[in-house]
Amino acid sequence: MSTLNEIITFELESEHDFEHELEYNLTQKPQFSTPKIYNAKGDLSKRWYVYYSYRNPLTNKLERQQNIYGQANQFKFKEDRFSLLAVYRRRLIKLLKSGYNPYIDNTDFYYSTKDNESQKPLTTSNSTIGHANIATSPIANTSSTPIAEPKAIEESKMTLQQAFDFSLKLKEKVVAERTLKDYTGRAKKLITWVKKKHPEVMTIDQLNKKVISLFLHDVLSTTSPRNYNNFRTDFSSLMQTLEDNDIIKSNPVKKIKALKTNPQRNKTYSLAKQTEIFDYLEANDPVLLLFIKFISYNFLRPIEACRIRIKDINLEENTIQFVAKNSPLKTKRIPEILLKDLPDLSGLDGDLFLFTPDKIGGTWDTTEDNKRDYFSKRYKKVVKDHFQLGKNYGLYSFRHTFITKLYRALVKDSSPHEAKSRLMLITGHSTMSALEKYLRDIDAAIADDYSHLL
Repeated sequence: MSTLNEIITFELESEHDFEHELEYNLTQKPQFSTPKIYNAKGDLSKRWYVYYSYRNPLTNKLERQQNIYGQANQFKFKEDRFSLLAVYRRRLIKLLKSGYNPYIDNTDFYYSTKDNESQKPLTTSNSTIGHANIATSPIANTSSTPIAEPKAIEESKMTLQQAFDFSLKLKEKVVAERTLKDYTGRAKKLITWVKKKHPEVMTIDQLNKKVISLFLHDVLSTTSPRNYNNFRTDFSSLMQTLEDNDIIKSNPVKKIKALKTNPQRNKTYSLAKQTEIFDYLEANDPVLLLFIKFISYNFLRPIEACRIRIKDINLEENTIQFVAKNSPLKTKRIPEILLKDLPDLSGLDGDLFLFTPDKIGGTWDTTEDNKRDYFSKRYKKVVKDHFQLGKNYGLYSFRHTFITKLYRALVKDSSPHEAKSRLMLITGHSTMSALEKYLRDIDAAIADDYSHLL
């Protein structure tokens, strides 16, 4: 199908200022408005585009036409994005002056434009702007009155591999390394499965809800509902990026429902068991004990404790900075109960990791996930096997245990809302509703004895 996007973003010719050509016959109404650039007031998280209006021959009114995106929204700098849209705008002006009309069959116009472009020598370099020839969104009829459809024109489509590579490239700059690894691995599994089970599906526009659902059912049959949901979430994110960049018309994964799961949560330790574990580790594994105390007293997640470097600890202000689950950089107060257990860090290089397998403050060249898994396995070997603890007890249980202990202490001398407000500052939950859900999940709030009410 012929597309205005493709014509505009076909190879970029030498730039000329076409605005002086916008001279209308003063005895007639203008057929189109001057194309403009929408830049969302400089907000790069939103989509930028070129927009214009064209006079509807049936209503004789100027009506807004489909926005022109091209590849502008791939770029993460304002200058690059604006430069590309400025070229799109100039070419759109020229096309409108040359006779392009969104309300008629533009097949001949499409071919003549492509032929003319292919005969012209290229004068622009193969820069970031020069890659804007993949926009394939069909021209949308924005009029409420039926207009004759343009004749279909065969156009190339992205293969599954090309489309997912495109989406992953954009995700590279906005998601964590672990998330990108998950996206890449799951996309590869889907592509391999489609080639084997549905070889007729070769291009991204053929990858519909039915095919993805069949793959997810295969995942469910060999793994779990939780894994099914993880695959579904990642596919939805990748496909949404393709939709946002006009590679596909809509995201088919949105219509696939998530499955209900019953996750096994980490249980809290009793005061007696927690004390027993701490005493045992003090004698047998002081490095693991300090690791656990950061989880317990600073309410860190195990992977957050693995990220701490010596320079992240400010002993002048008694604070610690780290990359959290819901924040690129979070600062927390180190309580006195933890400060007194810290060894002397003054002579250590700031770039050293606080926790390593054999000492406090050292180098450890592996991924964060491997570090977390290492301490989880170490905890199982040193503590869980010794105390014969079940699978619902782990490192994360200490975070639950001490948040529960703190909440119950706060609520003794204040209202539940006041206690939660103070607790929220300490735990780092971003919203009150998130904290309340967390407290419900770990059964932190238990009612007093109500026998007298019965």
